Amino acid sequence: MWLGSEVMFFAGLFAIYFTLRSTSPELWAARTELLNVPYAFVNTAILVFSSFTCQMGVFAAEDLQPYRIAKGEKNAAGRRRLFGWGMVEWFFLTFALGAIFVSGQVWEYAQLVAEGMPISADSYASAFYLTTGFHALHVTGGLIAFLLVIGRAYAVKNFRHKEATSSIVVSYYWHFVDVVWIVLFVVIYFLK
Repeated sequence: MWLGSEVMFFAGLFAIYFTLRSTSPELWAARTELLNVPYAFVNTAILVFSSFTCQMGVFAAEDLQPYRIAKGEKNAAGRRRLFGWGMVEWFFLTFALGAIFVSGQVWEYAQLVAEGMPISADSYASAFYLTTGFHALHVTGGLIAFLLVIGRAYAVKNFRHKEATSSIVVSYYWHFVDVVWIVLFVVIYFLK
């Protein structure tokens, strides 16, 4: 239900963009020229890669492997994991990649403001900062959720299916945030 409401929230933000594009094509064309597409592409690739690391953490959690196992050992499910990493290590890597993404957004905002596009510049700037800013807030919420799941893994004596389920739920949210960004990235950086 909650992810459904998030879809509706972001649908509204997309509606702002498409309305702006259809009513002010000259403003759209002028402002999109300021965007650094190669930089945004690299930042997007970092976020997309974090979905893969998140899923590796989920696979480890499903095998009830919260932490790294020694080289050559098998986990409780009788499998060997990439690098022997457990959920915690994969989620820490996912957290780091997500934090790099958010930091990249902040750097991009600073560059755009320096180029004369603060949030108050015009309707395009407002729409850009609202959509990408709300997405960055959602990513930050996901980062907090990763820390809570990691903390829970350390707090319990025995990592069980209940803890694994928490990691799966957080991964659903993280994958959702990634998919939303991919669509935002295409709409914002490629529609000219």
